[in-house]
Amino acid sequence: MHIQGQLVDIPNQKIYPVSITVEKGKISAIKEINPIPDLPFLLPGFIDAHVHVESSMLVPSEFARLAVVHGTVATVSDPHEIANVCGIEGVDYMIENGKQVPFKFYFGAPSCVPATPFETAGGEIDASHIEDLMSRPEIVYLAEMMNWPGTVNRDPLVMEKIQIAQKYGKPIDGHAPGLIGELAEKYVSAGPSTDHECFTYAEALGKIKLGMKIAIREGSAAKNFEALIDLIDEYPEMIMFCSDDKHPDNLALGHINELATRAIAKGKDLFQVLQAACLNPIHHYSLEVGQLRMGDPADFILVKDLKDFQVQATYINGEKVAENGKTLIDRVDNLVINNFTSSLKKPEDFKIEAKGSQVRVIEALDGQLITPEIQGDILKKNGFAESNPEKDILKITVVNRYQDAPPAVAFIKNFGLKNGAIASSVGHDSHNIIAVGVDNETICRAVNLLIKANGGISAVSGEKEEVLPLPVGGIMSAENGYQVAAEYTRIDRMAKEMGSTLNSPFMTLSFMALLVIPDLKLSDKGLFDGKKFEFTEVFQ
Repeated sequence: MHIQGQLVDIPNQKIYPVSITVEKGKISAIKEINPIPDLPFLLPGFIDAHVHVESSMLVPSEFARLAVVHGTVATVSDPHEIANVCGIEGVDYMIENGKQVPFKFYFGAPSCVPATPFETAGGEIDASHIEDLMSRPEIVYLAEMMNWPGTVNRDPLVMEKIQIAQKYGKPIDGHAPGLIGELAEKYVSAGPSTDHECFTYAEALGKIKLGMKIAIREGSAAKNFEALIDLIDEYPEMIMFCSDDKHPDNLALGHINELATRAIAKGKDLFQVLQAACLNPIHHYSLEVGQLRMGDPADFILVKDLKDFQVQATYINGEKVAENGKTLIDRVDNLVINNFTSSLKKPEDFKIEAKGSQVRVIEALDGQLITPEIQGDILKKNGFAESNPEKDILKITVVNRYQDAPPAVAFIKNFGLKNGAIASSVGHDSHNIIAVGVDNETICRAVNLLIKANGGISAVSGEKEEVLPLPVGGIMSAENGYQVAAEYTRIDRMAKEMGSTLNSPFMTLSFMALLVIPDLKLSDKGLFDGKKFEFTEVFQ
């Protein structure tokens, strides 16, 4: 196979017309040719440097079908979400499902399953499992070490996992939101070499100076591009791009190509941007992904221009997998695994006794994972605390989906619902059911829709009920990715019609039980102070 294009030589910062020859999935020749009008640009494929594939609500084989359309050829994937549901069986599922399609998934060994002892998870991955996973060629790194207190304080169990990764010579991903100064130094010195959780330029710069690579994240909920992109001017070798969590509707529209486009629009250097988007992950994780060199795997893309990066074709191991906005990867048969045993709930299960009128309130921030603690006024009725929709203080609940237990109930601001409720069994990290609503009855209906479906997302407004089933672990669908994206768009629109002003209400909802991100979160066991790392009371 011979392909002509204007080769974008990133290391040498040159662009010139070439004809490349592909044989048996590898580049066997690169020959410079005379200029030809309107040749497309030829560059290495994009790589998502940190993503939880499960957050796309698609199994890996379906994720790949959507991602290649945008020029993505590989991902550095943390199967942390399915591991919290199904343990090591879930990791095996992701690896095997991903092997069914021509796409390069590079998985990590989840380091924190369960994420904390303050919530109920469905699986556990201990040091013996880490040893097993690290010995496999399919596992290329130790996935994000979210237990930063344990890392900083050299907890023996945490350090055992880190040392196993070091024994196998595989990098360790970090997760250290807000850590600066001495705490950051202690964290980095333990072994983590990347971070995707930086909120500010100063925080990221401090970590770069400690030797960390920074993955600039732009997902469906957490968006740090604007705060961090200027780092690329001075530290292009230390920057990567990632999505972390991307819902199916967003993935259908774009991926890492969007970050490259936005960086160019801000006047950033083309070669530095492509170094971050295409090459730095290969070097950091030792990925077997082509860099458009002789002898490399034939992983590359053809784009119309170097501003919008409109992808004309994507090749992986010499196989054309996407062309002009259409995926060429065939659908495959997908198995279903799950861990879902909760019984149906009753409206009275979501009552909470009023012990005052002032409560601690989780403040959801659009585009951020951090949730400040604020104070708010609830309504009281017959001795019970109720939502106060006029002040946008709504009831939030987390329901244990692995065993029957009383739901945890608290209050949240900024979801904006004027009626009804929304719910999701995509609830990081343990993926219990999480719901927000204006009253107990509709919260209960939204929760029960998910229990009946063995997982998914739902919305209830008056007599109208919508549910998107996610039967694979209660967090993914095995159906056509484009169909799932369309169904997600419909239910997302319904949530916004109910009053939510959030850009991505279901993605934001999924993070309200993420205890490892401060300040205030809710687990199935109660309201949690993420700064003190301990439970706290709803009423002050």
